[in-house]
Amino acid sequence: MENITAESASFPQEFLEYLPENPIKEPLKHGWILMNQQYTKFQIATWGSLIVHEFVYFAACLPAFLFQFFPFMRRFKIQADKPETAEKQWKCLKLILFNHFFIQLPLIAGTYVFTEMFGIPYGWDEMPTWYNLALRVFGCAVIEDTWHYFLHYALHDGRIYKHIHKIHHHFQAPFGLTAEYAHPLETLILGFGFFLGILIFANHLVLLWVWVTIRLFETIDVHSGYDVPYLNVLHLIPFYAGSRFHDFHHKNFNGNYSSTFKWWDIIFGTDSQYKDYQAKLKAEEKKLK
Repeated sequence: MENITAESASFPQEFLEYLPENPIKEPLKHGWILMNQQYTKFQIATWGSLIVHEFVYFAACLPAFLFQFFPFMRRFKIQADKPETAEKQWKCLKLILFNHFFIQLPLIAGTYVFTEMFGIPYGWDEMPTWYNLALRVFGCAVIEDTWHYFLHYALHDGRIYKHIHKIHHHFQAPFGLTAEYAHPLETLILGFGFFLGILIFANHLVLLWVWVTIRLFETIDVHSGYDVPYLNVLHLIPFYAGSRFHDFHHKNFNGNYSSTFKWWDIIFGTDSQYKDYQAKLKAEEKKLK
């Protein structure tokens, strides 16, 4: 396999403007160049992408996993009457690892073929500006959310649900690890929405890694089972669904089909049961005051 050389390592200066000086900029630059010097495109695209996925997935799961061991965090547990157990977590982990290495890894192995077929660069010199990258990631999120809404809705059809999507709903009170706890077919069906944005917007390998990072943090957040106020920066995103919105989907089984944003549920009225439930909770709170 052809190695990417350091000769193409002059990074556009406008991308560096948003970074602090040397403490971040230089390690980022040298690290990226070194990676391209030491490894082939195939190794970077396949094993690098796998490492990014596994590291981000379990790192994003860690905070909510630790919350269960701190009594003062129980107040933020959405379904407090359904705590996590070691048995549930082990059952979940086994299927997660199967999906990661027997379903997702073969798909990840296609990253090299995709980047070669469409001429997607790996080098430092071709890195997009931060705002270009941010807009492309947002485009990926909009496309994935749209795909997820309609296909997720379809998977709740009674003729299909019991064969595929029922596995994901095994945990009525979700926790972070359950984000990718799913039937292999569901992993492929809903996962295709993730790749649609890449097919349209990819202009550098880094987009794949940034997009998978954002998407994993988002899906693990909404499955975390906790709603910790003020600390979650994702709630600064307009129309962001969040953990309470998706937790209700697992509790109720119907409605709230979106993955990231609320707008499709709002447009089609599939958030009506959630709104009624929230109104009921507020009414009960007023009675107690």
